Amino acid sequence: MADLTSLLAFRWSPRAFDPSAEVTSDEAASLLEAARWAPSADNRQPWRFALGHRDDDTWKRILISLPHGDQGWVRHASTLVVGAHTGGDAERAAYDLGQAMAHLTLQATALGLHVRQLTRFDQTGLATELDLPGGVRPLVVAAVGRLGDPFTLPPDLRARETGLRHRRPIADLLLR
Repeated sequence: MADLTSLLAFRWSPRAFDPSAEVTSDEAASLLEAARWAPSADNRQPWRFALGHRDDDTWKRILISLPHGDQGWVRHASTLVVGAHTGGDAERAAYDLGQAMAHLTLQATALGLHVRQLTRFDQTGLATELDLPGGVRPLVVAAVGRLGDPFTLPPDLRARETGLRHRRPIADLLLR
């Protein structure tokens, strides 16, 4: 394997979060600052974020928008971040939001935190729950926290959590 920075090599998306750990306000600010500096087309920065800390009103509003099957493990995350985008060119804005979320995720890794992103949730319901302005479209929810015990997960998720990580070979990713 090619030499890879440890921030990328050790980044992974767990489902087991420590239910007693907290993300500090300084850590949360650092995550948002990293996202703020992500590249965007014409420097438009079309991303917007909602941040909820465990058990606050925003966190609860985000949690209820997630599928019931995910709520069981997400409820242990310290912080939930909604990534939304604005703008007329939805494809470009979604791409730019992806850049911002990647920056946020790498900053989390640098801080000893972990992030698991979810894209299957009730987008309309979440926009209503958070009273988002028109034209602001939630696209991702990120669960952020410190690692927890994978043996607290249901058996099917535990097997996925403790299994080996797999990535496709580079040759499979190249267009020919």
